[in-house]
Amino acid sequence: MTADTIEQELVALLDDWGRAIVSDDADRIAAFMDDDWAIVSWTGITSRAHFLAYVRSGTLGHTRMEGVGERRVRVHGDVAWISVRVLSTAQYGGADIPADEWTTDVFVRSPVDGRWRCTLTHITPAGAG
Repeated sequence: MTADTIEQELVALLDDWGRAIVSDDADRIAAFMDDDWAIVSWTGITSRAHFLAYVRSGTLGHTRMEGVGERRVRVHGDVAWISVRVLSTAQYGGADIPADEWTTDVFVRSPVDGRWRCTLTHITPAGAG
């Protein structure tokens, strides 16, 4: 597989994951995550279990998850990361929360089935600083 092919595969995977998040289907979302996945944001670190529990309970949902602009993809063996600006709209506790963020997702390729799974998502509000 060429470097370009792997980058295209990862970009498509990230776009598919965004569609899964908008579906609000916790099992569909979980299929993209490593068991040790966590998200790091301005509120701290949220584990995979807590994130999925919020989705399952209906406390957290999304109606928009859209990468805008060029994606920066880097692959080093079985580890890759993608950084991109994301426009999203979440629903948390009954309120719409629009966001404009820079996200970096770190993926690890499974030695068992060859699938890429996200192990870390880091988000930073655009314009923060």
